[in-house]
Amino acid sequence: MRELRGILPAFLLILLAGVPIADAQSQTKKSLKQDWPVYGAAPENTHYSPLAQINRRNVKRLALAWSYDTGEKGVLQTSPLILDGVLYGISPTQKIFALDAATGKLLWKFDSGINGTQPDRGLAFWSSDSANPGVANLGGVANPGKDRRLFVGIMIFLYALDPATGKPIPSFGSDGRIDLRNDFGRDPETQSIALSSPGIVYKDLIIVGGRNPETLPAPPGDIRAYDVRSGKLRWSFHTIPHPSEFGYDTWPPDAWKTSGAANNWAGMALDPARGIVYVPTGSPAFDFYGADRVGNDLFANSLLALNAETGQRIWHFQAVRHDIWDRDFPTNPALVTLTRGGKKIDAVAQPSKQGFVFLFDRSNGAPLFPIEYHKYPASTIPGEVAATEQPLPAKPAPYARQLLTEDMLSNRTPEVHRWALEQFRKSRSEGVFVPFRLGQDTVIFPGFDGGAEWGGPAVDPQTAVIYINSNEMAWMAALGENTDNTGPKGIYMSQCSVCHGEKMAGSPNGGIPSLLDISQRLTPDQVTSTIKSGKGSMPGFPNLTGERLVALVDFLTNGERKELGSAGPELLGMKYSFSGYRRFLDPDGYPAIAPPWGTLNAINLNTGEYLWKINLGEYPELAAQGMKNTGSENYGGPVVTAGGLLFIAATNVDKKFRAFDKSTGKLLWETTLPFAGNATPATYAVNNRQYIVIAAGGGKDPKSPAGGVYVAFALPH
Repeated sequence: MRELRGILPAFLLILLAGVPIADAQSQTKKSLKQDWPVYGAAPENTHYSPLAQINRRNVKRLALAWSYDTGEKGVLQTSPLILDGVLYGISPTQKIFALDAATGKLLWKFDSGINGTQPDRGLAFWSSDSANPGVANLGGVANPGKDRRLFVGIMIFLYALDPATGKPIPSFGSDGRIDLRNDFGRDPETQSIALSSPGIVYKDLIIVGGRNPETLPAPPGDIRAYDVRSGKLRWSFHTIPHPSEFGYDTWPPDAWKTSGAANNWAGMALDPARGIVYVPTGSPAFDFYGADRVGNDLFANSLLALNAETGQRIWHFQAVRHDIWDRDFPTNPALVTLTRGGKKIDAVAQPSKQGFVFLFDRSNGAPLFPIEYHKYPASTIPGEVAATEQPLPAKPAPYARQLLTEDMLSNRTPEVHRWALEQFRKSRSEGVFVPFRLGQDTVIFPGFDGGAEWGGPAVDPQTAVIYINSNEMAWMAALGENTDNTGPKGIYMSQCSVCHGEKMAGSPNGGIPSLLDISQRLTPDQVTSTIKSGKGSMPGFPNLTGERLVALVDFLTNGERKELGSAGPELLGMKYSFSGYRRFLDPDGYPAIAPPWGTLNAINLNTGEYLWKINLGEYPELAAQGMKNTGSENYGGPVVTAGGLLFIAATNVDKKFRAFDKSTGKLLWETTLPFAGNATPATYAVNNRQYIVIAAGGGKDPKSPAGGVYVAFALPH
């Protein structure tokens, strides 16, 4: 074949690489141009591109095309948008910028003046030059004379920016932004909410969820639609139902006034033709004890199909009843068309933390594989009433192991195995949906970070194959009784211990810092600012004010336990506290279970059968010792292309960016990034050249530095 390269037509070379003729012919044209205009590539969240210039045959020639260093450090999880040759991205401190997508040259940068440090995974785009904005312009043909807007969350605000200049559009909300703390029917000053995932555009609406605290008080997880021009609220769907609304009887009376969360933090998908938005929701607060919300708690842990125009419910499915395990739906779903018995069925596929794919008819919510309801034990925690049954799909088989047993513990060394066995035998490992006990660890497997996570799946519309990267980590946790609900420690236990633990040790290997000796790292003013505004994955706690805030800061920095006087409304205390998020790691910081520790899975949704399954990622130091291909924790999703490729970074510790053959899972190309690419890549074409870009920021591996660099690759000229 090598000697024929010079005489074979370009489209034939692409065809031989496994690309359809139509794609090959269209991509040899000099006008090759393709945008990535929506988070997830399209409103349907397919993560799919019809580009095939980079393909199985030539991907090994990929080389660095450009890079852009934000000059910042911190968490970077953004999947950028690319429109008309311009890339729009977000820095680790939530500065918004535009780059020349062919060179990486900075065109403009917007600094809101807010030092935002919470994860911000993307932007949304709207244009008036389409009957269905956000769907058109996929080929990069836009009318610059029309109204065009970028929507992005920066801490508590949703901004509308001019894509040409980066300046806020004054007519939207107040000076170009709306305060997301409003419209809940509660005091806005005490609410904590941010957009971790971008909203989705339908016609002249921007539909948003939000990231809420996982302790009480927390705002409800209302799904809200705002006018793209004015910023006025057009509709709101109550995920904690109000009186007379469907699902109200699945909560205690008037729970909507005090309960919180049941929020969409992971993003949505849209069927533009049907006008249906698909919204996965998370758990209600408090995550691990629900005596104040006894019942099934609709619409927490549900997939909602809403009329995108009005917000009315069309259908729903609740995957976890009365969640007391933090089993959110962790990613936006993907829309795909299946073939069953020779007929086409439009479907919605929703991955879960538990390691399952739920598949439904897009129109009516009918399951496309049987869903079986399994019985689980009752809770032994006083006041708690666990659900008696939980649903699981019969197919596809789970993409993560479901029960940790002794024979699955680490054998990395005999000493590590003995240590793991000793710890394991002190705990309970009885599978999914087993309620916590007081004072004894319960194994959560898959862990609190999945199974699937926020990166989301990719779907090939040509084959109906879904690609899902998955974590396979065991975690341990327990509940403990709060003995001090009144003083400064009581404030800490009700607001902070869910993440940092009763002993304030945090989970450094899990990205949750220790608060021990915090006074040696931060001043009281810095601690106060972090509590009020949040930082990184930690939300703000604006409900803590006055004497309570001062008392908590004193407790954290000095260990003081002074008495509190009257300082406003009583905090919603919790009778039981969570022991903290703890990965089951061995004394050297490696998983205490046998590999795989992370996988990449290809499932044919027509049949529910696996096309292939491989381990994703490794630990470089273990690989050097001969322990290769273990898999590792991974955050950020894949992209699939008509060129026969699946691109994914995601892996925490090896910092690799990889391309696989989408049909076989064979590794075809890899490179090492400056920081781990814990984000979903995007691919696009400008001036007849295809690029693949990834945001590399790291931040998940405590042993590696974090940064903020966007890196683009292309075939050599």
